[in-house]
Amino acid sequence: MPATTRSGPRTPDTDTRGVSAPGSGPGTGATGLEGIGLEGTDTTGISAEILGLLLPYCRTTDRAPDRLTAFPHQLRRIDDFVRAREPVVFTLPGFPCKSPNPAKVLGPLPDQGERLSLGFLDALCADMARIHAPGARVVICSDGHVFGDLIRVPDAHIDAYADELRRLIRTLSLRHLSVFDLRDVLGALPHADKRAHVHRRYAPPLEELRAQVRSAGHTLPLYRGITRFLVEDTADFTGTRSALQRDCRRRAYGVIQRSRAWGGLIAECHPRAVRLSIHPQPYGTDKFGLRLLDAPDAWTTPWHSAALRRTDGTWTLLPRARAERRGRLAHREGRPSHFEESDPRPG
Repeated sequence: MPATTRSGPRTPDTDTRGVSAPGSGPGTGATGLEGIGLEGTDTTGISAEILGLLLPYCRTTDRAPDRLTAFPHQLRRIDDFVRAREPVVFTLPGFPCKSPNPAKVLGPLPDQGERLSLGFLDALCADMARIHAPGARVVICSDGHVFGDLIRVPDAHIDAYADELRRLIRTLSLRHLSVFDLRDVLGALPHADKRAHVHRRYAPPLEELRAQVRSAGHTLPLYRGITRFLVEDTADFTGTRSALQRDCRRRAYGVIQRSRAWGGLIAECHPRAVRLSIHPQPYGTDKFGLRLLDAPDAWTTPWHSAALRRTDGTWTLLPRARAERRGRLAHREGRPSHFEESDPRPG
């Protein structure tokens, strides 16, 4: 069963109630696996069940799927691990750092939004272990240093954020999760040198990205979404609104270049892994868009928002300024953690 509907007590740190299911996932009884190279294998059913656990949380640019065959790439990757009787490995780029805009977040370190998201991912892997005995694990590929200069977050803040993610994983005993970042690949090189190395070796040409955006394909909504976040995250710009938008459009191309470069490095370091994404993804590609928590739109993440616990006990993500209007601030370990709703009016 999906991780959010399991019975039994949970601690406040890992209670994932309120994770929104964008669409009810199909059952695994009639998956229609013919035509993608898995029919007739002993492991098809197990692989389909594992993918079926992901489908309720699919974050996509297309309409809700009704067949597992919308994800042939993911099925093949999962089946490779199942056949080998190995843990299924997922890579998830994201969890870079907190937004630099204090109107959106509570501070520079992970808070309840990240705790809930990590708990959700760990519980999802635990559910997979009930289907596939070797289990599953998620490698969180923290990408803050890859484009820290473009999003204008200090490298020291990015290090502190990733270190706190690792501490949370240890203290909450989230044994199915790990964190991977540029320090694991390039060690103690200066951050600017690390970025230059990754960009030089893996980034696509700028003109190639511009052509993809002009073609109004799948890169266009990503470009618009990142531009929007850059505008929202710039709290101290002194020029005109139009100048800010021009600057953010320029930086958005750089963020996409670096993100794709990071994806190339991850693929090189984890060549068999099933690739997850925190961004909406079209069907049929090698990335599976995964929604971590309930939020007003498909682009909101824990690092761009604050967590709000509603009066019914469920959680959602909102910009700090909106969450503040709906509840009181709660603290954990001496730091701001989340908001507790005091008035159920929509925000």
